[in-house]
Amino acid sequence: MIHEDTIKLMKECDSGIKMGVSAIEEVLPAVKSERLKEYLIECKKQHQFLADELEVILNEYHDEGKNPNPMIQGMSWMKTNMKLMMDKSDETIADLMTDGCNMGVKSLNKYLNEYKAAEEKVKDITKRLINLEEKLAIDIRGYL
Repeated sequence: MIHEDTIKLMKECDSGIKMGVSAIEEVLPAVKSERLKEYLIECKKQHQFLADELEVILNEYHDEGKNPNPMIQGMSWMKTNMKLMMDKSDETIADLMTDGCNMGVKSLNKYLNEYKAAEEKVKDITKRLINLEEKLAIDIRGYL
């Protein structure tokens, strides 16, 4: 059970990290505020740091991780691009990123509760990812 829950939680974290990095890369070219850009770049760096840490553990378990669901990623891409076509403001970007962070926090907490038997080091990565998403949502509130 520990082995199975650990792999499942790692896969969901991997997918969430990839989704977060992709979302940040999608909006970065449209950001006007240097401070907002700094928040997003730093958050992306932290996501990549967690991805590297997770990759080591995935390799230990001989697992390749998980890509985000193509349907969900496509819908996210469409929503982002439609909103940015209508309004390329930092407010729109902050709104999109806040929605994404909130969805990530909700999903990750659900998986953390679902895969209770996962190894502590993977739970720790999950919790740090949740904290990272929560922090970004707080940091960018001033742009809403």
